Amino acid sequence: MAKLYVSNKDESVPLFKNAFLDKFTHVHWTVPLILWTPVAVYTLYQTASTGEVSVPGIVGLLLAGVFVWTLTEYMLHRFVFHYQPKSKIGRTIHFYTHGIHHDYPNDSTRLVMPPVVSIPLATLFYFLFDALLPSASVGAFFSGFISGYITYDTVHYATHHARMEGAVGRYLKKYHIRHHYLDNDRGYGVSSPLWDYVFGTRFSLKDRAEEAKVNAEAAKA
Repeated sequence: MAKLYVSNKDESVPLFKNAFLDKFTHVHWTVPLILWTPVAVYTLYQTASTGEVSVPGIVGLLLAGVFVWTLTEYMLHRFVFHYQPKSKIGRTIHFYTHGIHHDYPNDSTRLVMPPVVSIPLATLFYFLFDALLPSASVGAFFSGFISGYITYDTVHYATHHARMEGAVGRYLKKYHIRHHYLDNDRGYGVSSPLWDYVFGTRFSLKDRAEEAKVNAEAAKA
């Protein structure tokens, strides 16, 4: 099996020669929880406080937001993070945004999205939803979307650095490990494999010999 990473240790290389700038590329896994949970709560309150949307309607908007996040997660991971530019500057940007994660998949400080990236993206999506949805619905929908993002970042960290219990947890961990150690052109869903099934990029997880190879690769230091 071809080696798809540089180091499987909890380490990586600096992205910037300037130590101060490089600090902003290292993020503790709790940062998305701390930063975005209040946003999800507040935007949910925005919709609830208007009285214009019923409770079932709010629940529906939350679920719709989560659903749209899963598609967004898949599309970003497959078509943005795994896009292979031909230019030198394009390859550099790709390495900074996602390539370094595949070279050093277990660097615990580069497993969640830095706020310098997540804040502009979230702002862009908020205004997009605001342009497409009735004003009273935007808050609850965005709350679901952000909740999906928080789940994604938390699950992503857990697949690399936590003991995931239960059938779902073990499945997601094994599924993402395969993306790193078997075939990084499949398994783009992290918090959910749904869209891999829809677009034909899923792992079957049925080949036991293949699974043993993947687990052996993942266990190497």
